[in-house]
Amino acid sequence: MNKSIEKKSLLKINKDYIAIYATVALFTGLFLIGSILYRGFLSPQVFTNLFIDNAYLIVVAIGEAVVILTGGIDLSVGSMIAFVSMIAASLLQKGVNPALVILIVLIVGILFGTVQGFLIQKFKLHPWIVTLAGMFFARGASYVISIDTIVIDNPVFTKISSYRISILPNAFISINVVISLMVVAAAFYILKFTKFGRTVYAIGGNENSAKLMGLPVERTKILVYTFSGFCSSLGGLLFTIYTLSGYGLHCNGMEMDAIAACVIGGILLTGGYGNIIGPLFGVLTTGIIQSLIMFDGTLNSWWTKIAVGMLLFLFIVLQRIIVIRDERKKSFIGS
Repeated sequence: MNKSIEKKSLLKINKDYIAIYATVALFTGLFLIGSILYRGFLSPQVFTNLFIDNAYLIVVAIGEAVVILTGGIDLSVGSMIAFVSMIAASLLQKGVNPALVILIVLIVGILFGTVQGFLIQKFKLHPWIVTLAGMFFARGASYVISIDTIVIDNPVFTKISSYRISILPNAFISINVVISLMVVAAAFYILKFTKFGRTVYAIGGNENSAKLMGLPVERTKILVYTFSGFCSSLGGLLFTIYTLSGYGLHCNGMEMDAIAACVIGGILLTGGYGNIIGPLFGVLTTGIIQSLIMFDGTLNSWWTKIAVGMLLFLFIVLQRIIVIRDERKKSFIGS
């Protein structure tokens, strides 16, 4: 009897992670479909290219996910990438030390996010309004620097951009990939094993309850936007290294891609639910859809948006099912 119970417990799927299980299964399924349909799709380099091409988006999506977990939103992340690329490109063009340029753009992102968080928390402003204003400000400030593309020819940045790390005989990754995975690992540890992480989930679950428990709600809400600002500036730096250019129209609308990656990755838009690993697979899933379309060669690139839109709809429905299930569970326990 005990053995049968133990067997059932081993086979039982943790329903709290059903969304991320679905995302991982979807990613694996798409990769297998591509491997069957297209010659060369199973190449290790095709897989690592998903990380190389989307390293900046992985970092930005992680920052966005932490904000969403508190029940907030950050619409400024795409514009911040363009702003950071313009700051970095213009400073490098003027001969500023590359290490100092990196430090400056990261500080700009941290300050930008902190100011947004302060305005949201202290003045009780809606995150949509504040971060929308931040989006317009960052995009406009990019054009104040220059309306043209600034090409980066700095030796340090070009060397970082071209540097490859061999991980398999026929596959390599870039420094950007290493940095993005370090951010994922750090965010996972912070949210899983620190008081700050537990407070983030508590705020998203019920902010009033979090206050009654004596948790530092105000400080945490400001810090999550600080973290998002840091991630968007770091993502902007990775994008600048990837493209070796600065332009005010870089990543126009990319904030929607970051939010989509979070939703597909199982982060509940109302907050308080989701695993931080989810956005990583959300980004990789959208990336593999792009790869499938490229390998096909007959489909327009806009089919990527259509496919992502359909996935968003399906995962929002899944999220709604999860919410209804939790509400029924709570009402059953209460009765």
